[in-house]
Amino acid sequence: MMRVVDSHTAGQPTRIIVDGSPDLGVGSMSERRDNLRSHLDRFRTATVGEPRGSDQLVGGILCRPADPSCETGVIFFDNTGYVDISGHGLIGLAVSLEYLGRFAAGEHRVETPAGVVTLGIPPTADFSLRTVPSFRTAKNVTVKMNGSQYRGDIAWGGSWCYVVNDHEEDLDVSKADRLMEVARSIRRALAKDKITGPGGEEVTDVALFGKSQRRDANSRNFVLRASKTYRRCPSGTALSAKLACLHEDGALAEGQSWRQESIIGTMFDGSVSIANGTVLPVIRSTAHVISESTLIMDERDPYCWGLS
Repeated sequence: MMRVVDSHTAGQPTRIIVDGSPDLGVGSMSERRDNLRSHLDRFRTATVGEPRGSDQLVGGILCRPADPSCETGVIFFDNTGYVDISGHGLIGLAVSLEYLGRFAAGEHRVETPAGVVTLGIPPTADFSLRTVPSFRTAKNVTVKMNGSQYRGDIAWGGSWCYVVNDHEEDLDVSKADRLMEVARSIRRALAKDKITGPGGEEVTDVALFGKSQRRDANSRNFVLRASKTYRRCPSGTALSAKLACLHEDGALAEGQSWRQESIIGTMFDGSVSIANGTVLPVIRSTAHVISESTLIMDERDPYCWGLS
């Protein structure tokens, strides 16, 4: 049995295993993630795969941190595999641990495979995340396909993202099927053209940015990550990549607010702080606990550990 707390961050669900998770040994979060993936992957499929989970769900396992300055470590995953970091998932972690009484108001350092982040638990306002250093490695990269042209930047915000600013797509949730196919086609085209991170890393995220439908937002986006569906929230990693590009272009000063609307109309507030020339995105959002439950693993059930 595993005890879990479910939450949503701006509409995107997170499930945190708070009791009953496997022993992943010692070492860095990356080493323990690799151990989970290689030897205990059934805990992932049981937690976020069908019949208990869904395509939208991101799960997390709490770990004892290797870094003594951190209060906890976390490994994130979804129904397709593992992610080094999840922006909305970390905010979901914050609201879940606050709900359990494990996090009080104030700042809390958390270790992830991508590095150490800082979560802010507010007494009254939104939750905050000061995430990993973000940066751009290529500007105005053009992808042409099916008579259409897309131009954007390759940037790191915790995962590699193609930040598309020049396109003709209608960023409306009613066009979600079309946008998913476009984003998947872009990702395939990037791979075919060998457009990668500087070390040959796959660009897993495709984020289309455009005009907001809300007066109080700077932009609207549609984000496809490595999972099988699109992000309901504005995506913390995609927004971090966008903020790094904006700052490098001189369009976003340190501390200046950027309000990002998701494809369903929910909002993240973003800004950057600069430390030794490094861009550190800060993301703020609402988050809410929606359930607390126990997942039962009955070996008589042929789908005890998930459908996939």
